[in-house]
Amino acid sequence: MQIPHDSGGPRPAGAVLTVSPLPDRPGVRAAGEISLSTRATWEATLESLASHGHEVFHVELSAVTFVDVAGASALAVTAQKLDAGRRIVVSRPPGTLRRLLELFWPGLPALEVVTR
Repeated sequence: MQIPHDSGGPRPAGAVLTVSPLPDRPGVRAAGEISLSTRATWEATLESLASHGHEVFHVELSAVTFVDVAGASALAVTAQKLDAGRRIVVSRPPGTLRRLLELFWPGLPALEVVTR
């Protein structure tokens, strides 16, 4: 699986998102923030994960400090586009992402949020 990496283009200080493959299961670990200046990396990562045939893929977000509404939307839209039986497991997301998903996309069957 090819994981998109940061393009190194200009962006405001502190607005960085790094993504690396998980060593033990299909998915990625993200660190930094998901916002306007890092959205292209986030969306490319989600697209790459969804394009693989894994029934379940994991997105570990314990090192993500912020997710804006558009970043949450990209995650929810990706989940909505998955074929029946496929799902995304989001582990340890920041509180803002949990609240956004509960508010705007409650009960999305292809998206599982694990807080521990």
